[in-house]
Order: sequence, then C-alpha cells, then structure tokens
Amino acid sequence: MAGEQAGRIAVRPAFVQNSSRWHAPKGATGNSFEVPPTRFEAKRSSLAAQQSLRAAPVKVVVFDWDGTLLDSYHADKCAYEKMFESLGIQWSTRQLEKHYSPNWHRVYRAAGIPRSRWEEADRLWQRHYRSQNPALMPGARRVLERLLRHYRLGLVTSGNGARVRKQLRKFGFTRHFAACVFAEDLRRRKPHPAPLRLALQRLKVKPGVCVYVGDSPADVEMARRTGARAIGVFGPFPNRTRLRAAGANALLRSLRELPRALRSL
Repeated sequence: MAGEQAGRIAVRPAFVQNSSRWHAPKGATGNSFEVPPTRFEAKRSSLAAQQSLRAAPVKVVVFDWDGTLLDSYHADKCAYEKMFESLGIQWSTRQLEKHYSPNWHRVYRAAGIPRSRWEEADRLWQRHYRSQNPALMPGARRVLERLLRHYRLGLVTSGNGARVRKQLRKFGFTRHFAACVFAEDLRRRKPHPAPLRLALQRLKVKPGVCVYVGDSPADVEMARRTGARAIGVFGPFPNRTRLRAAGANALLRSLRELPRALRSL
C-alpha cells in the first residue's frame, strides 16, 4: 500500500468543502483534535456534509463482524482457496482479492461456479473455515466496552448465524449487541438496505440516529441506502481503494479511532 503523506490534520465538528479538500470553517467553535493522516482521514460528500449539519445525535452504533471486529481475512481466504480446489476451480489469490465481496454469491458468480453447486460450495467453505481460528481485530474488545457506556450496539453480518454466534460466545460478546442480523435472516444481503433496516426495526430506532461501522464498500452503500451514517474502517480485506471511493462519512485507519470519530459526526 502506498504510504500517506507526513504531517497532521485538524479534525473539527463541522466541515465545509473547498474544491476537492475538506477544511474546518474559519471561526468554528468547539474543541479540535489532531491525528496523523495515516491513522484517521475524514471524507464527506457534499450531500453527507449537508446531512451532518442537521443530523440527530448518534444513539446506536451497528457493526459489521468479519474484517471489522474479527480479523478473519486469512481464515476466509484459506477457506475460499480450499473450496475452489475441492470444486476443481483454478482461481488465484489475486482473482479472489479483485472480486471479493461480503456477498459470497457474487464471488461464486465471478469464479464461474454454477448455481446448481452453490450449496455444495457453501458446505465446503464452512468445513474448511472451521479449521481456522481467527482473532479479534486490535482494539475491538476495548472499543466495544467503551461504546457500551454511551450507545446501544447492534450487529449486521453476512456471516452464517451458527458460526458467528459461536464466535460471539467465544469472545464473551453475547450480551454486547441489542440486536443481531445474520445471513440467513433475510434473502437480500449487503449492499441491499434490508439487513440494516431489520436491525433498526429490532432496535426500534430511526436510521438518522444510527451509525454503521464496516470495512467494505458494501457496508457503506447499505448504510447510505438505509439513511444511516457510515464509518469505514480499513481492515485486512483487500478493498481499500474501493472503500475510499464509497462515500463514507469518515474513514478510519484503526478501530481504536472509532470513539473519537463518533464524537465528530
């Protein structure tokens, strides 16, 4: 990955657009904080900036799981590679990274797996994934514990419910999330807004008080289509260029920056 330019940027509660760069308005009030651009970069489209000026206070933070809270890229990649091998499909890591999506049916289509073999592919992927042991993303536990003091939390994942629930029990997160939506809860998957809408229905809140946190462009698109704000976190999956272009309200280099970013929305 190309390195970011050295220096520091000031991030303030409000932003105005000047050409293609964002700057704090002159005379803006409120405390500011400085972070290196390699750790935090806030990006807003003109629409997102207008919405932020009248946005309601954040009350609910909903998370993606794989790649956001769980460092699952290596496990995911290994499961895909072994699945392709079992199906007799020759697909390189580069091809997988190019076409990767949290909606695995998109990956199946890109790899040329016939629809008639999708259930077989699902079983193979899950079998190979079970041999992996992914860990939490750095800072995930501390961030969740901190946010629980101020927000209600939710989880919307494209992952299989049995697998994700098992991981939640393993890490002691079964009581952290007031609502969870898993892959089998709905036929439509990210970036369709249906999964996040279902979570908000279960939480009994409007999209305007919700922030969705994820590591993929599909996460950002789902949030925007739902009417919620979106924060992108650069994770282990190979989608940073697409994530930059997705139009999130803020982009983070690390999950540890999330509490501060939430205060700036």
